[in-house]
Amino acid sequence: MNGEEIKETLKKYNLQSWSKQRNINPIPVEKGEGIYFWDYEGNRYSDMSSQLVNMNLGFGNKEIADSIKGQVDKYCFVGPSYGAESRAKLAKKIIELMPDNMGKVFFTNAGAESNENAVKMARMFTGKTKVFSRYRSYHGSSFGAGNLTGEPRRYALEPGIPGFVKFFDPYIYREPIEFESEEAATKYYLAKLREQIIYEGPDSIAAIVMETITGSNGIIIPPKGYLPGVRALCDEFKILMICDEVMTGWGRTGKMFGFENFGIKPDIVTFAKGVTCGYVQLGGAVVSKEIAEYFDDNLLSCGLTYSGHPLACAAGVACINYYEKENILENVNELGKVLGEKLEEMKDNHPCIGDVRYIGLFSAVELVKNKKTKEPLVPYGKDPEGIMVKIIGELKERRFMTYSHENMVLIAPPLIITKEQLEEELAKLDEVLEIVDKQFI
Repeated sequence: MNGEEIKETLKKYNLQSWSKQRNINPIPVEKGEGIYFWDYEGNRYSDMSSQLVNMNLGFGNKEIADSIKGQVDKYCFVGPSYGAESRAKLAKKIIELMPDNMGKVFFTNAGAESNENAVKMARMFTGKTKVFSRYRSYHGSSFGAGNLTGEPRRYALEPGIPGFVKFFDPYIYREPIEFESEEAATKYYLAKLREQIIYEGPDSIAAIVMETITGSNGIIIPPKGYLPGVRALCDEFKILMICDEVMTGWGRTGKMFGFENFGIKPDIVTFAKGVTCGYVQLGGAVVSKEIAEYFDDNLLSCGLTYSGHPLACAAGVACINYYEKENILENVNELGKVLGEKLEEMKDNHPCIGDVRYIGLFSAVELVKNKKTKEPLVPYGKDPEGIMVKIIGELKERRFMTYSHENMVLIAPPLIITKEQLEEELAKLDEVLEIVDKQFI
C-alpha cells in the first residue's frame, strides 16, 4: 500500500479512538528513528508527546527489537502458568527497582488492565469495597478503569459502578483560595480528604488511587508534603495507597518512578507504557510483600490470556537494560532543566499562557484568555469553536506532533532527545503561541 491507500482503507474499515469518525485524517507512517517519524511523502515529524507518552526510548531502538526477535526464535507465546525466561527476568528486575516493601508483580496488557486488577486485588485483600480517585484523572477507559477516571472520558460509562468515590486534586493554580505556601495548600487538601474519608466510612474504603503526578489532565504536581500526607491517612484508616505510574513511570520525571520524588512507599504500583516503550504492549501491578503473602493461601481471582506475554517481557527486559546502560535518567534531569527554563520564558512572554508545569520531561502549558482572571482558553470538557484543535493543527503544520487536553498542550518528548533537538522544537511551540496571542486572546 502507498500512504494514500493506507489512509483511505483505515477511514473505511477502522474505528479510531476518541474521534468523530467523519473527520479523521490519519498520517500514514512509513518509518521512524529516534524522536522522528516520516510519512510516505518523505515529511519528517518530531514526536513531542512520545506518541501517547509511552515511547520513552523513541523509534527504531535496535536493542529492544533484537530482544524481541531473539524471543521469536525461541517461541512467541506460552500461557501465564508456564515458565518463560523473559517473564521471570522482567519480574525480578521490576521488583529490584521498587522500594523494599514491594513483593511481586502481576502482568497485564496495558494501563487500564493494570488499574482494574490493582483495584480487584485491593478489594480482595482488604475485604472492603469503596475506592477513592480524583476528578482530574485518567486511569483508562475500560469499565473498571473508566469508573476510576474522573474527567469527562468517564461519562460514557455512567451510571457507573457503585463504590467509586471522587475527591478533588491539589490543583493550586485553579483554587479560588490564595494559599500562602505549598504547605498551607497541602494542609487544606489533606483536611478535606480526611473529612471525606470519615463521611464515606473508613471501614468501607479499600484504596485511594492516584496518578502520582496527574498526566493528561494537566501535569498537576502535588504540593510539598501532600503525598506523604495521603500515605499517613491511608495508614491511619487502613486504606491501601495505589500509585498509578502508567505515565510517570520508567524515567519520565527524572526518577525511575514518579513516587520516588516524594519519599513514599505505595502499597500497589501500576505501570505500562514506558516498560516496553510501545514495542509490544505490556502493563502490570506491583503489590507489597504483605499483599503478595496474602495470596499465598487465598485465591488470586485475576487472570489474562496474555499476562506476561513472552515477547512483551523480552522487550521490557531490553528497555530496563537500556535505561540503565545509557544513563537515561541523567539525560532527563539535565534536559528537564532546559525544558523548564524555556517554558518559564514563554510564560513571561505570552499573554495566552496562564501556567506552565513540568518535572523531568513531563510538562504542560495551560492556556487562558486572561492571565488575571485565569479564564481557560476553552471551557472545561468543551471546545465549541475548535480552538485547541486549531492550535494543535498549527503545531502539526510545523511537524511538531503532540496533543491537547482541555486547555492544556502536553510536551513530553522521548527521553533520548538531545538539547539541540529540544530547543529546535520548542522554538516551533513559541512561534505557535504568538499566533494564539494574536488570534484568541
